[in-house]
Amino acid sequence: MDNRIKERLAEEIKLSGLTTVEIAKRVGVSPEMITQYKTTKKLPKLDTFAKLCEVLDLSADDILGLKK
Repeated sequence: MDNRIKERLAEEIKLSGLTTVEIAKRVGVSPEMITQYKTTKKLPKLDTFAKLCEVLDLSADDILGLKK
């Protein structure tokens, strides 16, 4: 797994100004799952990742490191 993806995702979650509970409700997962995305090797499923990007108002390309 690319740790940079996890790091970028964790940073964007932090910068969002939303709580873990708020993000989890909007994405449709448990708060524990959001925490796991930030702190473990676990990455969200593709549909969850898309929803997370939508909630955080992010481009998936930015999180995946595809934009230069």
